[in-house]
Amino acid sequence: MIFTSNFQIAGRLSQAVAISRGIPRGWQGRRYLPLAPPYNLVKMVDPERFLRLYRTQILDRLDARKVLRDLGGDDFLMLCWEPPGEFCHRRVVAAWLQKELGLVVEEFNPKLRFHQDLLKRMEGIRR
Repeated sequence: MIFTSNFQIAGRLSQAVAISRGIPRGWQGRRYLPLAPPYNLVKMVDPERFLRLYRTQILDRLDARKVLRDLGGDDFLMLCWEPPGEFCHRRVVAAWLQKELGLVVEEFNPKLRFHQDLLKRMEGIRR
């Protein structure tokens, strides 16, 4: 399964991939900078303008299938900083993957038993 989350919730998980410019101090996990918005977009407060520019500057220049392969096929969590429910680029990427590849990318919720079970299975496959 593919999920999105933030560093606080899922940063310790082995499937975590940072897709942001900034990372937590001491981050040892994987990074995927092609999806990271440039700092001028990160500081943007208008979500509509951010969406338009992020699509044209980042997503329109990427091949969704290559991104999927680079990130881990069907076994990764894309992380950035914002709490669940707040506007963030990880959910924009999730919508892009759904549009381009038909993939449903949920926000990871560690309180849901279903998500816990999926991660356990994913961990078992990696070993």
